[in-house]
Amino acid sequence: MDLMCCEGKIETKAYQDPVLCSDKTLQNALRLEDRYTVTSSYFGCFQKELKLYMRKIVTTWMWEVCEDEQCQKDVFPLAINCLDRFLCVVQIRKSQLQLVGAVCLFLASKVRQTRPILSEKLCAYTDNSVTLDELLNWELLVLSRLKWDISAVVPNDFIEPIFQRLSLARGSEVARNHAETFIDLCCIDFKFSMYPPSMIAAASFGAAVQGLLWVDKQWSSQKELLTRLHQILGIEVDCLRLCLEQIEEMLNLNLTSTQVAQVVPSSVKNSNKLVSVEDLENIKSVTPTDIQDVHF
Repeated sequence: MDLMCCEGKIETKAYQDPVLCSDKTLQNALRLEDRYTVTSSYFGCFQKELKLYMRKIVTTWMWEVCEDEQCQKDVFPLAINCLDRFLCVVQIRKSQLQLVGAVCLFLASKVRQTRPILSEKLCAYTDNSVTLDELLNWELLVLSRLKWDISAVVPNDFIEPIFQRLSLARGSEVARNHAETFIDLCCIDFKFSMYPPSMIAAASFGAAVQGLLWVDKQWSSQKELLTRLHQILGIEVDCLRLCLEQIEEMLNLNLTSTQVAQVVPSSVKNSNKLVSVEDLENIKSVTPTDIQDVHF
């Protein structure tokens, strides 16, 4: 008798559960999101060796790893959330920052997708500057200091509820891709780590819609769109507008994604290697932000 299963063709993403977009689930996410939000900067006052640009380079590396591994879109934001929360409570040396980033990617991929990133591959992505024993030992350290609470609310959790409630007539997949990419870029920029995930999701959606120059039948101006988002998420319109403007400023002021490849000597996609954190002080800080150059 033939078995009705295909072990070699396992789906990596589940079908959308309508319960996850229900009003009760949305309200629970809004209630819990502040629990996982970084409330203050840990640079200078707590982390003595780390600099802001070091975080930007390591998070860019984490983003490249997720892209290369074709991870689910919510893996990277969860990994960044774990990274920031851990750095708020544990002092580390700058030589350990990439190790912590790799551990957070490892944990986030276990939580948010069916097939986690292999530990051996993560070590290879660091050009073997991180050993397998270090990765596994620090995994326990990160889990213990975060009190095993790593199922954080991330901006991507609000994307589907927003789309469901706005019922976009056209181009919803394009807008979704743009919004999710904006969320990734916000994760790289530390100032957005202190914003509630719902605000980042709403502002990223607004920036995506404006970037596509849409005039939907449901709204004819930015004010109407922000008002509708306010009705869905309960965020003040002025706060949404400020966050949206900061996202647009981030996109306008930073370099294109192709210039990031020039800063990182060993491209992840070509050689599975990246500059070690010990060399961070010799590298200029950049963020890949020009959405026109991002290929979906």
